[in-house]
Amino acid sequence: MPENLSVGIVSVGTYVPEPVMTAADIAAASGIDEWVIREKFGITQKHVPGPDDHTNAMAIWAAQDCLSRSEIPADEIDVVLCTTEEWKEYLLWTAGIKLAQEIGATRAWAIDVQMRCGTTIAALKMAKDMMIADPDVNTVLIAGGYRNGDLIDYRNPRTSFMYNLGAGAGALLLRKGWPKNHVLGSHLMTDGAMSEHVIVPASGTKQFPTDEARAKGLFFLDLVEPEAMKNRLNAVSMDNWMHCIDEALRKSGGLTREDVRFLNVLHMKPSAHKDMLQRLGLREEQSVYLSEYGHIGQQDAMFSIMEGLKQGRLKDGDVMAIVAAGIGYAWGAACVRWGSG
Repeated sequence: MPENLSVGIVSVGTYVPEPVMTAADIAAASGIDEWVIREKFGITQKHVPGPDDHTNAMAIWAAQDCLSRSEIPADEIDVVLCTTEEWKEYLLWTAGIKLAQEIGATRAWAIDVQMRCGTTIAALKMAKDMMIADPDVNTVLIAGGYRNGDLIDYRNPRTSFMYNLGAGAGALLLRKGWPKNHVLGSHLMTDGAMSEHVIVPASGTKQFPTDEARAKGLFFLDLVEPEAMKNRLNAVSMDNWMHCIDEALRKSGGLTREDVRFLNVLHMKPSAHKDMLQRLGLREEQSVYLSEYGHIGQQDAMFSIMEGLKQGRLKDGDVMAIVAAGIGYAWGAACVRWGSG
């Protein structure tokens, strides 16, 4: 690809609230043994929101952190792809418009993008494709906040796979022609057979969140078809992930699994994390396991980059596979050649 059509990550930003919920806290709330929370669920602690840690407010702080690590001013941003979750300050609100205003992106237009925990992958593809297709789009900010942990009832064992949901925000600044951290190929896929398996039952036009519904616990995330989803996920999930990785690599100039040097993957149970590393032929030190953060939805990718750099695991020249999945169900992968290699 010509240098002027390449798209690179200029900077990364994150934000996490100060309060934490420890493995012991989750154990007390759920009735599950603490060792199971630590060893099987892979959670040492997770960040939870304080009184001012509203979803899009956290996105603004992560975006400001991202911009502070770059010399590019906010008024040079052309588009804001806001990945702030639907559970946010207000219903029916385009959070990205507020985000752009607060950071000083006065020239940008903004849109909210949603694919649950797969959103950052989708946003990376959208940002790159947009910059290549439109000569007037040169700088794109991807940023969003997440606090879906508010919607977890720890007394409901059907949702134990979501006990890791935390709070925080992440941001990526991308620029056309940037000389390093090049965004390469990406691939996404969805399976609508599971689109209504995990829902908040009383939260929309089918069932309003009335006082009665809330008293019945219907304003929490719930796995309403546990056997159907379990059977379907067990049959297809890891294979779909690997297919997305393989396709993203192929679209990155014919790369293969042997070219991957760093796995950036959302927080999942340790056994699945190790399985994916093994399938890619990687060692544990070629990834970051987010046991100190929990799962901050689609923002996990930014935390993996920051921790990977901090711990010296993400190195100059590495091909990084960013991998995620979202309830619904969606899988995705994007490749980035980190540094100038």
